[in-house]
Amino acid sequence: MSEDPGVAPPPAWGAPAWGAPAWDAHVRAHPRATYLQTSAWATVKRPNGWTPTLVVGSSPTAGVIGAQILVQPLPLLPWRFAYVPRGPLADRWTAGALAAWTARLRSRPAGLRDVAVVRMDPEVEAGSTLDGGLDVVAELDRLGWRRAPDAQPSRTRIIDLRADEPALWSDLRKKWRQYVNRARTSGVVIRDVDPAVETDAFEVFHRVMRETGRRAGVPIRASSAYEELSSAFQPTGESRLLFADDASGTTVAVLLLVRCGDRVVEPYGGMTEAGGTLRANYLLKWEAIRSSRVQGAASYDVWGLVHPGIAHFKHGFGGREIEYIGAWDLALSPLGTTVLRLGEAARAPVRRLFHRLGRGGVMDEAEAATDSNDRAAE
Repeated sequence: MSEDPGVAPPPAWGAPAWGAPAWDAHVRAHPRATYLQTSAWATVKRPNGWTPTLVVGSSPTAGVIGAQILVQPLPLLPWRFAYVPRGPLADRWTAGALAAWTARLRSRPAGLRDVAVVRMDPEVEAGSTLDGGLDVVAELDRLGWRRAPDAQPSRTRIIDLRADEPALWSDLRKKWRQYVNRARTSGVVIRDVDPAVETDAFEVFHRVMRETGRRAGVPIRASSAYEELSSAFQPTGESRLLFADDASGTTVAVLLLVRCGDRVVEPYGGMTEAGGTLRANYLLKWEAIRSSRVQGAASYDVWGLVHPGIAHFKHGFGGREIEYIGAWDLALSPLGTTVLRLGEAARAPVRRLFHRLGRGGVMDEAEAATDSNDRAAE
């Protein structure tokens, strides 16, 4: 492939060889460390028919660019669908590295031979530029990538935990600090739960999630899904289960946290009606942030601002709002891609309904339920 002057040469694919342990170590050391790129996440997804394959390249000038790609058969069709969750990860987003990544996918490496389309949603902020001032979105379009439905939240808020605790506390809105203190004075207690000790932990977690789902009118996952996610990251100590208990010892709010490298995210959580009255979710969120800092994390990702009420609640905890470039498709089979997009278009009305209901994370719906009261109190 010819290179423009000043553009880094493409990565040398497959040199050195990458295996799951080496890739996991690279992901955890990366500034954009994400649990969705680890082999533990591939283990979680395997029962649903997803198989992982690594596509990684590197060069002295561009560094490493690559991803663990999850591949799944398309029902009743001769093609498979490939998804790169929160990837690829790049040391440097150069025009040469992006072009080489695209060319490598088009070459259909092992594991992608019968794939119709590759979808990726890298954590690249909207408005980012490549070397030479090239707009990353314009360059994706030039290389043949096309905008696709988002699979992960395209907007989030990240809290910098390198600040000291007083600074983090002062970054909360005044009313949010009052709610945290109100929950404390009401006897709400936050505790880390060890599922190996409390063997009914996920029954309790699911009970809270079911109540939240009924109140919000949104579907929730089976109890086993939360347990499998937690268990996959438990051997490395990267998953945490946090419960908020009222003064009687009843659990009224829950959070499942996952850490990767020095970054913590909160993919799932829920709250009962009683927990909302006690403002237990405010104390739970604050303690999750505070204790993550104590444990050495450098950032806390609230994982999605998919609804105005959700955004309002999460903004109250400070941090910086980020919007990513979203999901992008690269067609490897024109016919297979057309069939896939027709199927997605048929499902779009249902998907839009779930998004209007705030499907991004069930606790978010519970949080949004207090939105009108929060606004009135400010």
